[in-house]
Amino acid sequence: MSPAAVPFSLPDISIRQLEYLIAVADAPTWKVAADRVGVSASALSQGLAELERRIGVQLFEAHGRRRVLRTTCRPVLDHARLVVTSTSDLVDWARRLRTAATGRVRLGMIDVAAVTHFPDVLRAFRAEQNDVDLTLSVAPSRALLSDLKSGALDLAVCVEPTTPIHGITTISLLSEQLLVYGPPGVTLGPPATWGPWVLFPAGSHTRHAVTTSLAARGAPLDVVAESHQPDVLREMVLLGLGWTVLPRSQGELGNLELTVGEQITKRRLVLARRRDAITDPAVDELGDRLLHRRN
Repeated sequence: MSPAAVPFSLPDISIRQLEYLIAVADAPTWKVAADRVGVSASALSQGLAELERRIGVQLFEAHGRRRVLRTTCRPVLDHARLVVTSTSDLVDWARRLRTAATGRVRLGMIDVAAVTHFPDVLRAFRAEQNDVDLTLSVAPSRALLSDLKSGALDLAVCVEPTTPIHGITTISLLSEQLLVYGPPGVTLGPPATWGPWVLFPAGSHTRHAVTTSLAARGAPLDVVAESHQPDVLREMVLLGLGWTVLPRSQGELGNLELTVGEQITKRRLVLARRRDAITDPAVDELGDRLLHRRN
């Protein structure tokens, strides 16, 4: 006869302890982290020590005079972010239900999505759902995804991330051609003669796709200036500071003087949201409209 199975019970982890963990991971010092969550440094340390005791794993290690999260413990931080943002969603949903508040959608978009691809969707939604509190944030993809993951946004339309992000789902909206643009009158020779470059900043999703494609063609990657704003990149090219790579919709927006080169790659725009988030029905409505508009 086999021995009786030992009943399994989940550790009693508090939301507050998970908030402490996120604060320490995001702040430059433990003191700053403690200030952000409104406790003393000693209370913060005690709370995290209790978290370590309850899950049975040492989360931190010494790094000089600081204690930092162990690399092997990143899954704990990912879980903490997911739980805290999901709990925040639930609390906000319950508050709106109690107070009979109007709907709310916090939408983030990269500039080309807001200005070129989906302005008609936003205008129609605002006209037909005028009781919904719709806020729009325009920012680079990386910032939008960070705000989405933290719970500051409900939806984001951005460039598809190079690798999946824990807790975030994406659905394809459209693909954009990325073309080379040179200064007025420049002669388009072989890729080895292209450049120097003015590009989106290093670390951006579009920059990664562009530099990978240029390198594959043998083009020298001499980057002399960067900007998140396509209109700034266009103006720098018009001034002769360098070449750039932009979506056709932005590269040829009222600037026919630029020398148009070949398409070197594509980028995909996606609709991103938190996985299994409890959201306002208005969020689902706007998400469905954006998906219906895709091409």
